[in-house]
Amino acid sequence: MVQKYQSPVRVYKHPFELIMAAYERRFPTCPLIPMFVASDTVNEYKSEDEAIHVIERRCKLDIDAPRLLKKIAGVDYVYFVQKNSLNRRERTLHIEAYNETFSNRVIINEHCCYTVHPDNEDWTCFEQSASLDIKSFFGFESTVEKIAMKQYTSNIKKGKEIIEYYLKQLEEEGITFVPRWTPPIACKLESSTSHTRRPVSPAINIPDSATKEGLNNKEILNTSSSPAEPTAGTPDDKLDADYIKRYLGDLTPMQESCLIRLRKWLQETHKGKIPKDEHILRFLRARDFNIDKAREILCQSLTWRKQHQVDYILDTWNPPQVLQDYYAGGWHHHDKDGRPLYVLRLGQMDTKGLVRALGEEALLRYVLSINEEGLRRCEENTKVFGRPISSWTCLVDLEGLNMRHLWRPGVKALLRIIEVVEANYPETLGRLLILRAPRVFPVLWTLCEVPEGGLVPKSLYRTAEELENEDIKLWTETIYQSASVFKGAPHEVLIQIVDASSVITWDFDVCKGDIVFNIFHSKRAPQPPKKDSLGAHSITSPGGNNVQLIDKVWQLGRDYSMVETALICKEGESVQGSHVTRWPGFYILQWKFHNMPACATTSLPRVDDVLASLQVSSHKCKVMYYTEVIGSEDFRGSMTSLESSHSGFSQLSAATTSSSQSHSSSMISR
Repeated sequence: MVQKYQSPVRVYKHPFELIMAAYERRFPTCPLIPMFVASDTVNEYKSEDEAIHVIERRCKLDIDAPRLLKKIAGVDYVYFVQKNSLNRRERTLHIEAYNETFSNRVIINEHCCYTVHPDNEDWTCFEQSASLDIKSFFGFESTVEKIAMKQYTSNIKKGKEIIEYYLKQLEEEGITFVPRWTPPIACKLESSTSHTRRPVSPAINIPDSATKEGLNNKEILNTSSSPAEPTAGTPDDKLDADYIKRYLGDLTPMQESCLIRLRKWLQETHKGKIPKDEHILRFLRARDFNIDKAREILCQSLTWRKQHQVDYILDTWNPPQVLQDYYAGGWHHHDKDGRPLYVLRLGQMDTKGLVRALGEEALLRYVLSINEEGLRRCEENTKVFGRPISSWTCLVDLEGLNMRHLWRPGVKALLRIIEVVEANYPETLGRLLILRAPRVFPVLWTLCEVPEGGLVPKSLYRTAEELENEDIKLWTETIYQSASVFKGAPHEVLIQIVDASSVITWDFDVCKGDIVFNIFHSKRAPQPPKKDSLGAHSITSPGGNNVQLIDKVWQLGRDYSMVETALICKEGESVQGSHVTRWPGFYILQWKFHNMPACATTSLPRVDDVLASLQVSSHKCKVMYYTEVIGSEDFRGSMTSLESSHSGFSQLSAATTSSSQSHSSSMISR
């Protein structure tokens, strides 16, 4: 495999001619590069006007490699051939180098270029690229590759340092200016004049009027009929080393190379909008600077952004009022390191209400707009603080978190949102702070402009049909089960527990009628229900959505026991809860028809009793439920309110608080 390297553009704020004078002092040896032992001139050519100077050298290098490897290779030094082509007229120096030693086993090619800065003719640009291809090396290919790249990147770091060292040396000798090259004819004309004038390119004819009008040198150069195009490029297609350090941070030479190469590949092949450098860098970091892997996920993300018009989401999409009122999160200044700060009151968020009121897609789009706003704030903070800010901090408040947040469609929607964000906004979450102490947050929230959250009114809920019309899919059909509850025929679910201290969780909606919810425990398994089990109650079978498990001959307290206080649930209520099991065995969740008590204070029927009797006359209720068994350690680690194997009722179900008993461990919210 060929290893490639591409350096950013390094800028010397000195004229090209002075940089060349400093560069020539590197030969025949350089004390700042100990591995550069010696160099001999092999070929040399100079044009008559001395504008072109080509010199070829054979360089002797002492590679820092293990002694064993040198002994196996049979050499102490490595020889390279370096060819320098200096064009004083165009003010360029091209350097080409390749290895002479082991050329049949290892191929190393290097190209460097010094040119004039495209925007300032008194500055000089330097670029460097190289490739390494190890075909075979006595079974030490991987070792040689690491040694070569280590040596190469080490020398790259010293490149600018070496030039600056010799520039300082020239300054100490009193050399701070080197005149530009001028053709011999121009030199004779200049010597015959009484005043001095700055040398210019021979292709330019300077009229006397230009001198009288005081045209600057750059304007004169622009009047040339065939100006030489600067090979250094423009800021749009090249990256400057100072720019990288200022806006992207301290990168290793190899990281710089990966960024530049991936950016160049996008410019050559990608037809759409090219992402910003900091965005490309995030994808490289997400794949440990593996260019192929980073390129794959970046291209997928760019396609996704184009399909969903994500680049314009902040300008074209306005979040629904429900999100603005009930999504408990918002941006709030920055942390001590300058990262934008996002505060999320997850414990006060009605996830179920938001999904039922808006659907998953609207919630996802809102989260995307938050991420796009985060990128914009990072860019702004980079300018404000004068250092790279590439990620943000998220502060999550878990006060109030309880079972209602484990509504399964909401959890699945959250997982999908996380998946989309991870795929398209990698390396953006710099710090995640989890805060569970509720006493701290009331003070903070009075200072933050963050919505308080709360339950979304059910009047804003939309039906499944309405959501389906907008191509928004809910998982209610596949996750939840529907059951009918008849008078005298409860619906029961059997759960077998092997390990004590497991957690049984439930989530159900009472769609029709009033029911009583119970949990029982038995050491022995109930018998499977018989097909004609409903016959004794004179009720027609509801098509298999009513199951009875507790045998009629079983007696409460002898064959089975109640482990939770009965909970009366009214029509339209949503109930979530959990039970930490004390014993292994069989647990039965029961939804039972609620019989309204007869009035004992008067012999005359009241209006409420009449309405209740009409409801009872239907003899049928309907529930939609989901149950799951979770390991106690996993459950306790994910819910702040479950601090031990015993926990009280949720604050959101104050009506049931009085019925909590010490032998039960439940958490129910409506």
